[in-house]
Amino acid sequence: MSVQVGLWIDHRKATIVAITKKGEEISEILSDVETQLRRSSDSPLKGSYEALQVPADGSRQRVLTGELNTYYDEVIGQIRDADSILIVGPGVAKHELQKRLEERRLGAKVVGVETVDKLTKPQIAAKIRQHFAQ
Repeated sequence: MSVQVGLWIDHRKATIVAITKKGEEISEILSDVETQLRRSSDSPLKGSYEALQVPADGSRQRVLTGELNTYYDEVIGQIRDADSILIVGPGVAKHELQKRLEERRLGAKVVGVETVDKLTKPQIAAKIRQHFAQ
């Protein structure tokens, strides 16, 4: 049975629409990615030691990359069995996911990557149906 999957993705969530002969299924994956700098305590220090409360850029980037990879792997786990995949979204997450799919030797299943703004679940489902109906 042919399974066509389309998903809208950013760094916060992924909305996945799977289309089969039996119908359509919509699921959502939320990420735990933290992109804002956090201080190590509730009370900010005054003076020259305040900078020590914010993680260094390199370590912060490694944590962010690890969190994103975990998130992308969870999404890939949901779409792995698809015959064709359409990826849409507003930012760079769609390209990062495409690269991750290529690393997992699933890049050939990607039939398109499109930039779209924020959409509701019904709008995402309609866009995916429209793409695969062509």
